[in-house]
Amino acid sequence: MPVRPAAVRIRVPASTANLGPGFDSVGLALGLWDEYEVTVGDGDGLRVSVSGEGAEDVPRDATHLVVRAMAHGFARLGTPMPADLCLEARNGIPHSRGLGSSASAIVAGVVAAQVFSDVESWAEAEAGAAVKVDLDVATDLSTELEGHPDNASASVRGGMTVSWMRDPGDPSPTATGTASVATHPEITAVVLVPREQLATHTARAVLPPHVDHLDAALNSGRAALLVEAMSRRPDLLLPATRDWLHQGFRRAAFAPSMDLVDALRGEGHAAFISGAGPSVVVLSTHERAAGVLVPANRPGWQRLEPGVPSSGVEVLRA
Repeated sequence: MPVRPAAVRIRVPASTANLGPGFDSVGLALGLWDEYEVTVGDGDGLRVSVSGEGAEDVPRDATHLVVRAMAHGFARLGTPMPADLCLEARNGIPHSRGLGSSASAIVAGVVAAQVFSDVESWAEAEAGAAVKVDLDVATDLSTELEGHPDNASASVRGGMTVSWMRDPGDPSPTATGTASVATHPEITAVVLVPREQLATHTARAVLPPHVDHLDAALNSGRAALLVEAMSRRPDLLLPATRDWLHQGFRRAAFAPSMDLVDALRGEGHAAFISGAGPSVVVLSTHERAAGVLVPANRPGWQRLEPGVPSSGVEVLRA
């Protein structure tokens, strides 16, 4: 068995997906971070400690999502999983709020597996220095577990990403393709987080198996416009974040969130449901962001302005 690194520190940003019309394909990193320290020893056993967001509900055994993602990564990379493993998790991303907490955990796990499987890359880094990882492989392995690449690709790369599943016969070694979109420097994100949680599978269960051809055409036009608005024309953010594929069908699952989206869009703000909800994200300019507020008659919401990190997952040799 090859020599393994003693420990690495991994930092992964949150993400919002869809951004309105980019269903299961567009993601945006957010400046909320989960941090992990993964240590490999010479003994035998698994130790997991968790603090921060959702700590009371997270398992401390092999069912922890980061550990499961590590196991998946080791298996796909053909490397035995270490018998002695310690995971320390410090969660900064709210759970079950549509902010990509599951994708971030999966990214951390598969990246850890990459680092521990590639001794040469780790050995080149000094203590405290960055360790190189293959971002395409990280996105691919994460998508295999997550089921869709939008959140994972943004957490892996940072900024805005557009992802797709490759066509049969595509010679690329990865199943997932990702393109980064340089966002306009004036654009920022405001995140409005409710007290209520919502499981992703609950939100996805209400989607219909088919959509109207006209709705699909309308949606594709706005998805194309979204890239233009995010990269060059922030003045087009409001029409560019209109969708026909998912939010309306899910209204009953997060009615207060959709009511808030409607109210904010009525004020001219580019609001949409973050991922599977129930958080609401508003894309705005730095100049206008201060005006994105939850009305006083809607208690229980937390307002965050985390920014959009230009880089994604970070790995340091500990």
